[in-house]
Amino acid sequence: MSNISNKRRIMDFLSNGNTLTSAEASSRFNCGNFRATISDIKSQVEQYGNWRIVTSETSTGKTRYGMKRVVLVDPTFDSVELEEMSMA
Repeated sequence: MSNISNKRRIMDFLSNGNTLTSAEASSRFNCGNFRATISDIKSQVEQYGNWRIVTSETSTGKTRYGMKRVVLVDPTFDSVELEEMSMA
């Protein structure tokens, strides 16, 4: 299995709201260097500003990685106007 397809499979898994530790990535995706893979994924998905990589700590002190969609808000957009448009 190539690194490219492994990276894509991990990205797809994380983008669906799932999280992974290094050990889980190793057993589930046969990923040998998960930190490097996450670094590659992070640089790719954060490039456009619509996703970000998030981390949390497990109860045993391991790092758990996930992906969150970033919602960009236009500060000039009037949300009341949107509600009025949807009611019409």
